[in-house]
Amino acid sequence: MNEHQAVSALGALAHPQRLRVFRALVVAGEPGLNPSVIAEQLGIARSALSFHLKELAHAQLVTVEQQGRNMIYRANYTCMNGLLGYLTEHCCEGAACEASTAGACVDC
Repeated sequence: MNEHQAVSALGALAHPQRLRVFRALVVAGEPGLNPSVIAEQLGIARSALSFHLKELAHAQLVTVEQQGRNMIYRANYTCMNGLLGYLTEHCCEGAACEASTAGACVDC
């Protein structure tokens, strides 16, 4: 993943509803979800959901497949893992991370 792709993916995830949609698709796994199920699960209006799914797809974080009259959305794990790899590529300047900081969450 290059810097441009990382910025695009992070920008797409930088919205609460899009982040919730992406997380729901990650949880759903390979079967994916159709927009009606996503809208119902997350309480998002279908018109807003359509916009958010388009943004996630444009950033290549989700894939879409038409099955008959339904659209099935899935998390793009390759892109997600590429983003995580990009963000952690130079973690701790190449040294092993200490156990106390590796999973720590710091309040901003």
